[in-house]
Amino acid sequence: MAEQESPKSSNTDLQSHQSTTSTSNSKFEKISDDGRKNKTSIYCQRCPSLVLSAQQATLVHKEFFLPNMYQKNESAPIEGVTLVDFWHVPDMLTFDNVGFSKTVDNIKYLMCADCEVGPIGWHSVHDKKSYYIAVDRVKHG
Repeated sequence: MAEQESPKSSNTDLQSHQSTTSTSNSKFEKISDDGRKNKTSIYCQRCPSLVLSAQQATLVHKEFFLPNMYQKNESAPIEGVTLVDFWHVPDMLTFDNVGFSKTVDNIKYLMCADCEVGPIGWHSVHDKKSYYIAVDRVKHG
């Protein structure tokens, strides 16, 4: 016989989900408009360099593994994190200031062109109209 959830636990789960969704949405309300475009300019976290002007990218949810911005040891295996919130830019000429790494497994990593911190995003060489900047790896303002 299958166990049934009690109404109390299902309400708690629903409230927890609503709370998480509300927190997530409020985070994006500050940086994106109703059309999911970036409300503010996007800057490098380390230096004052402008990466992308306002209204130039669209917020998308897409899972992608990015290496850590600061590796402890270059000879160690690459450590990183899977991120899901990215700014999508359809044309590389839209960027105000971004650099590209050499191609690694058909991926070019994006970095600040001034201080070279990164990766702040990625681009697949198979898709000429998709460049992604990780929301959590840049400043919004």
